[in-house]
Amino acid sequence: MNTNDYINLLNNSKAINDKQTLVLETIVQEFPFFQSARALYLKGLYNQESFRYNYELKKTAAHTTDRTVLFDFITSDDFKIFQQDVYDKYQAEIQNIEVTDFEHIQEVQVSDLVIESKPEPESIEEKLEIGKPFTFEKSETHSFTEWLQLSKMAPIEREEDKNTTAISSELEKKFDLIEKFIELNPKIAPAKETASAPANIAKSNEMPSSIMTETLAQIYLEQKKYTKAIQAYEILILKYPEKSSFFADRIKNIKILQQNN
Repeated sequence: MNTNDYINLLNNSKAINDKQTLVLETIVQEFPFFQSARALYLKGLYNQESFRYNYELKKTAAHTTDRTVLFDFITSDDFKIFQQDVYDKYQAEIQNIEVTDFEHIQEVQVSDLVIESKPEPESIEEKLEIGKPFTFEKSETHSFTEWLQLSKMAPIEREEDKNTTAISSELEKKFDLIEKFIELNPKIAPAKETASAPANIAKSNEMPSSIMTETLAQIYLEQKKYTKAIQAYEILILKYPEKSSFFADRIKNIKILQQNN
């Protein structure tokens, strides 16, 4: 991946493919504080619905000085738009599939038929969608902060490693140009000065029910805090009675998972 390819990704990050995500992974491993590369890598994992997304989001938060900027990025419309585009594309492809007329299908012997095995029932983990990327909404700053606190991911300070081979001056110049491009690019909006940091919202005196979200309930579940997860869904049943059946099923499956662990 050259500089032009990288800048093109910055301008059109919603369509990052698997191969590009792998390249971005190597860049992030070599240059952990290269913020724009981490952002693109996160976007690639999100596009794939990768189980690694949540972990990499925590690492990115640890390498980020201003987590408000990170939160604004992952809750932006551009970040979450890819999955809807893919869904629309698949729907269009399904509409174009030609179905063979039943009358033209030749008869086959019963012995020639391949009996398909029944799909295995979903596991409790699959039903509860454990491991799927978290999708935070703009109003869920408290959920984001709570998740980072539960994850115990403290910010990482830069340290010079004398044993690490020095980066070539040519590569440094390229990265400087890229970061300069990001600063000047009007598509990449800076964090608003009026935006309050997630940490401040965590200190709010609001009642738990008013700040309870499905994402936060899922966070408790991912952290194996089953009792808290059950309490969270009980609050959500009162908050969103129209989804009470869905939340009740969640509680039922969490209790099964709790017994097996």
